[in-house]
Amino acid sequence: MRGNRLRRLLEADKPSLGTHLHSTWPSVVEVVGHAGVFDYVEFEGEYAPFDLYTLENFCRAAELFGLGSMIKVDFEPKRFLAQRAIGAGFESVLFADCRSAADVEACVRAVRPDTPEDGGDHGVGMRRSTYMTYGGTPEYVQALRDVVIAVMIEKKQAVDQLQALLSVPGVDMIQWGPADYCMSLGRPGAWDSKEVRAVEDEVLRTCLARGIPPRVEVERVDEASRYIDMGIRHFCLGTDLLILYNGLQEEGQALRQGLPLQSMSDPTEEVSH
Repeated sequence: MRGNRLRRLLEADKPSLGTHLHSTWPSVVEVVGHAGVFDYVEFEGEYAPFDLYTLENFCRAAELFGLGSMIKVDFEPKRFLAQRAIGAGFESVLFADCRSAADVEACVRAVRPDTPEDGGDHGVGMRRSTYMTYGGTPEYVQALRDVVIAVMIEKKQAVDQLQALLSVPGVDMIQWGPADYCMSLGRPGAWDSKEVRAVEDEVLRTCLARGIPPRVEVERVDEASRYIDMGIRHFCLGTDLLILYNGLQEEGQALRQGLPLQSMSDPTEEVSH
């Protein structure tokens, strides 16, 4: 079984850099690998369509380049999604929409092995991560222990109970979710307000003080400086859909402005015969 790259970075207290993908096309994963600057790729499973076959191929492509892999899963059915993703080869799971310590405990149990000392729900399964055995070996159990568990802090209830959530054993990383937080406040779209920014800072500083590394999403490099100044060292940069959209919009608009006002023919005019 392969080592877990993100786990190694966390244990060595080294920074990490990932990027988001909505696409499960393995060639896109390979493009990230060719970039040569990322530690892992995150598949946005909470948002994008996928099936169990594509999860395996996503991980195969990541492994070809020595990339780690993370999947973001829906709140339900989180146990099924997390366990099948780990079986496909994912080394980290990001759990969305937790509201209480009990929710976080369920996330941890979904990942950790079903042993007396671990107290998890993850049993033996003959999946890609265990070939060519049925699983259940000491190496299999250790691999489940090594899976990095990340939790979104994105609901008002979670912020109100932050200390309790951070006290759950097994949480390796947290991530702030401003959009969901604002919606749960009844203030959708207010994520850049001073009040919400202040809550974000408090959440991140609390996690740092508790020794639980926060991971921050940024779309541009210049957004990272204030977080770096806080002591944050884990980032996920960019999203494939936004990179595509921004590139097409910027370059397309520039070319559109350079075109003649009148072309030789108007494609909207009805063609006469």
